[in-house]
Amino acid sequence: MRAQVNRPDLRWPFPERMAERLTGARVDRLRRRSKYLLADLDTGETLIVHLGMSGRMIVSGAAGGRDMLAQFHHLHPAPEKHDHVILDTEAGARVTFNDARRFGAMDLAPTATLEAHWLLAGIGPEPLGNGFSAAHLVAAFRGKRSPVKTALLDQRIVAGLGNIYVCEALHRAGISPLRQAGRISAVRVAALVPIIRDVLAEAITAGGSSLRDYRQADGELGYFQHSFRAYGREGERCQTPDCDGTIHRKVQAGRSSFYCPTCQR
Repeated sequence: MRAQVNRPDLRWPFPERMAERLTGARVDRLRRRSKYLLADLDTGETLIVHLGMSGRMIVSGAAGGRDMLAQFHHLHPAPEKHDHVILDTEAGARVTFNDARRFGAMDLAPTATLEAHWLLAGIGPEPLGNGFSAAHLVAAFRGKRSPVKTALLDQRIVAGLGNIYVCEALHRAGISPLRQAGRISAVRVAALVPIIRDVLAEAITAGGSSLRDYRQADGELGYFQHSFRAYGREGERCQTPDCDGTIHRKVQAGRSSFYCPTCQR
């Protein structure tokens, strides 16, 4: 591929000679860890990408291009002000990192020692993986005095959970985001695991949640926001069957928690 880097930094400075180190490299594998996108290169390095609050990876293709990656997406758009990194494949596909707020990040690190990278070290199990189990969550919550909402957003306990999906999972579980994590019974904590997985699976099927900036790789919106039962519904009636409560909003650690005080205890 050929790399074009249009500024020296985003949230942090880009690694030295990033464009040069990416140009000519081939992506052997794409994967994810927590909220980080990982592209393993044939050079022995891995490109680490975090989208931040407004970052987007947009896939496009040249007219007549032969790359399967680009056949399902738009033709190359006109360059935009916030197109900070552009990756072009030999076959004509283009991946553009666009980030208006510049809270995203990119780094390059040796693939062999990637788990020790400062951005990835200490991250908890993936919520859709086998490591995220009832036993793990019960043990992680034991004696914890912080609110359960804060605990679930702690990437050391479970990787990749965001504010929206924690609000939705706690509402389905009937657990107040204000409860101390260590004071919730083991049975109720264990029941959170399949609920979290269900919420994430539904969100993935719907293409994610588009509130302000989020888009899918082809530029389309996600649709899970149309299925919210709690998030963003302050003042509206609770959708839990047989509940006559209304959704309240409370700020916790700088993030909005949406919950029903009637059925979430």
